[in-house]
Amino acid sequence: MPKIIGATLAEHREQVRLRLFTALSTLMEREGFDAITLADIAAEAGVGRTAVYNHFPDKESLLLGFIEHETTSYIAALEESLAGLEDPVEQLRTYVQQQIHLKRVYHLAPGPDLRTVVSRATMMRLREHIQQVEAPLRRILVLGIATGRFPRQDLDAVVPLINSCLSARNVPEDGPGRTRAIDETVAFVMRAVGVDPHLVGRRTA
Repeated sequence: MPKIIGATLAEHREQVRLRLFTALSTLMEREGFDAITLADIAAEAGVGRTAVYNHFPDKESLLLGFIEHETTSYIAALEESLAGLEDPVEQLRTYVQQQIHLKRVYHLAPGPDLRTVVSRATMMRLREHIQQVEAPLRRILVLGIATGRFPRQDLDAVVPLINSCLSARNVPEDGPGRTRAIDETVAFVMRAVGVDPHLVGRRTA
């Protein structure tokens, strides 16, 4: 009989799911999504292969579960970071910083881009989660335009452009280089939406 992790069956199921998500993330960073199998994931997670099928019928279902988990956690952390910030410019700065922390979830190298190795149905589901991540940015830009902090612009064009920039930006994992890269990325996005980054934190006349 498989060993129960946690005090209750519900806790056991949640702990197994978290182990599988961690294993999937680790293996994707090391080998890429297309190169790993459910057996690899089970071994990395330290659970039986049957345990994987008890939660997810296939590898793409596990990927979607992982992305949903990370997206939910990210949105909660982002909204907590934005709480109390009334200035849309400061909100945008916070969004950019948080996006840099999240981007590795959606772009897990090495290996081919996820769009080339998952089914069309899975890709559509992934896009839904990306839209969830983009929603706070759209809200921030709408507020900025309404309050005169940002010039009027086509949000349908600007929102995906900003997120494409953030997802493609390579940022060092730590050290002064990471701080500098984040600051420069924030400044770049500010300029992209029509804000002088040197005036951030101060209202212009």
